[in-house]
Amino acid sequence: MTILKVTVLSGGVGGARFTRGLLSLLGHRGQVTVIANTGDDMWLHGVRVCPDLDTLMYTLGGAVHEEQGWGRRDESSRTSDDLAAYGLGWEWFTLGDLDLATHLARTALLREGLPLSQVTARLAERWSPGVTLLPMTDDEVETHVVVADGQEMQEMHFEEWWVRHRAALPAVRFVQTNLATAAPAPGVLAAIADADVVVVPPSNPVVSVGTILAIPGIRDALRTTSAPVVGVSPVIGGAPVRGMADACLTAIGVETSAVAVARHYGRRPDGVLDAWLVDDRDADAAETLRSEGWLAGAAPTLMTDVPTTARIAADALALVGALP
Repeated sequence: MTILKVTVLSGGVGGARFTRGLLSLLGHRGQVTVIANTGDDMWLHGVRVCPDLDTLMYTLGGAVHEEQGWGRRDESSRTSDDLAAYGLGWEWFTLGDLDLATHLARTALLREGLPLSQVTARLAERWSPGVTLLPMTDDEVETHVVVADGQEMQEMHFEEWWVRHRAALPAVRFVQTNLATAAPAPGVLAAIADADVVVVPPSNPVVSVGTILAIPGIRDALRTTSAPVVGVSPVIGGAPVRGMADACLTAIGVETSAVAVARHYGRRPDGVLDAWLVDDRDADAAETLRSEGWLAGAAPTLMTDVPTTARIAADALALVGALP
């Protein structure tokens, strides 16, 4: 039996749901590595919170709160409620009690001196996600947002802009702290170089996939890998599939359209993609990209359930001839 080695560059909810469908499609025929964005990570209440890593673990491990797309199902908030009684904590970012256990475990292991990649492997043992889960870097790279607040410029953590302000404050630019000195986590570059196919799922192209690509060495690895690189558009009919990715795209001067996001990533050898799958409502976008030399296809891409998402994954792999 031929084993297909697939490497996925993932943010949180969208990437996790796509990967779950991919695993359903491949079964025992696939070996999947997920490189996760850690730019959303933050210190909160003295613990290290890694939203995208946790969303991937919970989703692929069968413990996610399905309606939210993130956090644990059957969650409670007694600890956060009690912190609030002391006048501590943030109303806009509540850590659930079960979720807090993950953050405490991660923090304890980090304080023992383990790098984030080893900590992630240790935590993932509990959830058996069916993938090798790698943080993009072991270094603390956090995404901050410079916003225009009246006549003043203010810098805040991405999560505050995203969750507290719902991306309503106009973003001037995004800043990744410590980026210049960051290095890909162990296994990241090898996972790209040794893959049979690399997939960029419908994650936020600016602050999720874009932050992964900003880690020195990762963009070059994608440009030089022998594996085809196929992306799935996070934009359907001129609107983001989930969240406020349009606010992120606007901040960097990219139109919220399937064509514009593809061009933003770029086509190899100068860019990082070989192929781009759009929703069938954007079939004209696929036609435009094909006229520019892209491998491009159109199919229904709304991830409504696991079987539907498995079909989307199949369409993406078929586009580059990578179905096992």
